[in-house]
Amino acid sequence: QVQLVESGGGLVQAGGSLGLSCAASGRAFRSYAMGWFRQAPGKEREFVAAISWSDVSTYYQDSVKGRFTISRDNAKNTVYLRMNSLKPDDTAVYYCAARFGVRGTPTQEYEYDLWGQGTQVTVSS
Repeated sequence: QVQLVESGGGLVQAGGSLGLSCAASGRAFRSYAMGWFRQAPGKEREFVAAISWSDVSTYYQDSVKGRFTISRDNAKNTVYLRMNSLKPDDTAVYYCAARFGVRGTPTQEYEYDLWGQGTQVTVSS
């Protein structure tokens, strides 16, 4: 069973950058599609980005395209989210998620089996 631990959240000014990491324990990390979701105060959790197990495909929510980059290093059992040109609307708790043995880039919460505990990202104006 894979367990996920996010890190790298914090406070940043609008226009700044921040990088998140999600370290996975356990075996078969390379067999998991990975995703990032976020939940802002008073809002439902929403999809941000996903990367396929093969590292070939990525998919982004429209509002983060061109600003955020998801990547993975299977040798390090880690998935990353690089966030540039941050906006106050990006303020949220960010969660990484894993789905075993599926091709492509899942975008729905129910498609994911495992979740991290979340890390807070706050963007000040």
